[in-house]
Amino acid sequence: MTHSASLGSPQGPRPVRHSVIALAAATLWCGSALAREPNYPVTEQMRSTAQQVAQAGVALSDLAPNAPDQYTVKRGDTLWDISKLFLTSPWRWPELWGMNLEQIRNPHLIFPGQVLVLDKSSGRAVLRFADGTDGAGSDVAKLSPRVRSSALDNGAIASIPLNLIGPFLNEAVVFDTNELDSAPRIVATQEGRVLLSRGETAYVRGDLAGARSFRVFREPKPLKDPLTQEILGYEGRFVGLASYERAGEDRVGPDGKPQIVPATFRIGELRLEAGVGDRLSPVPQQDIGAYVPHAPAQPVDGRIVSIYGDMLLAGQSHIVALNKGGNDGMERGHVLELWRAGRAAVDTTTPGQRTPITLPDERNGLLFVFRVFSRVSYALVIEAQDQVTAGDRFTQP
Repeated sequence: MTHSASLGSPQGPRPVRHSVIALAAATLWCGSALAREPNYPVTEQMRSTAQQVAQAGVALSDLAPNAPDQYTVKRGDTLWDISKLFLTSPWRWPELWGMNLEQIRNPHLIFPGQVLVLDKSSGRAVLRFADGTDGAGSDVAKLSPRVRSSALDNGAIASIPLNLIGPFLNEAVVFDTNELDSAPRIVATQEGRVLLSRGETAYVRGDLAGARSFRVFREPKPLKDPLTQEILGYEGRFVGLASYERAGEDRVGPDGKPQIVPATFRIGELRLEAGVGDRLSPVPQQDIGAYVPHAPAQPVDGRIVSIYGDMLLAGQSHIVALNKGGNDGMERGHVLELWRAGRAAVDTTTPGQRTPITLPDERNGLLFVFRVFSRVSYALVIEAQDQVTAGDRFTQP
């Protein structure tokens, strides 16, 4: 795999045409919209951008050495797998994917059984569907919040293996403020138990705002920027799920005194045992629509805040929190290069002198951003040559 940055001195991003940047943004937006409504509008600007990219393609030198002339998409494939099959830099997928909207009715989803053909007839490479197949796939249905390990619920392949990030779509949550302080809370447990297991009853007080499905969190952990120590948000410590069963009420007891009757909840799947004091937050509808791996349009220089799960070290397939979020231009699908800080050394080549030096940073792998909050993002470690720790640096690839 080739990279534009030299070890220890990452340079700016490889020049990318404005049309490609726009296409990546449009693809990301459409993947999000598609999760809500399959028949999204294709604007003239999007069509124009797609046609420009379809005509341009990528240089043949950017293809993987053994890129096949054609490939049949299989169940279990991911967009990242296919990108690596054809390209030396998988995040340049939008440049290769010939977005010919006349042939590809839905350019944002790829389905098992479709045949991808590598067209090199113009001296540049463009990927298209074989004759007789297109981007519509089988019946396209509205997505539900469930996550499959290999495909979206409408049968389309995912960007990366969803079994790796699926649990974190509900669990990994960053609150801008410590809003859980005022959230509904468990005030009592079934038969006075200290801790609750799945299927047991919890009694809850607070404003439920009409929601019926909730995540349960323990006291949130502040996420601090490794460089400035500024609090970027509060990571909820996920306990599990709970569902609403009966409403609470304020009533007058037989003695004429007011009585507070809490709402009744049933505890669902758990990571930890639930207990009195745990806070509830409504389960949001998850958007697991397709989104294309792509490099950031602008230079990025950030640090890993923490490794999810209070771990000290991470490796491939672990989740990390980043000190860059939507406010900094981060997007789902961004691919980032991971760097290990150069170690300290001593230059002894000058007689009589011992000069302290710092060796260059070393490339250590790649991150794939899958969830973005205002000032924090979560990323999957998709490649790692060595251990990953909080404070490690990441840049655009």
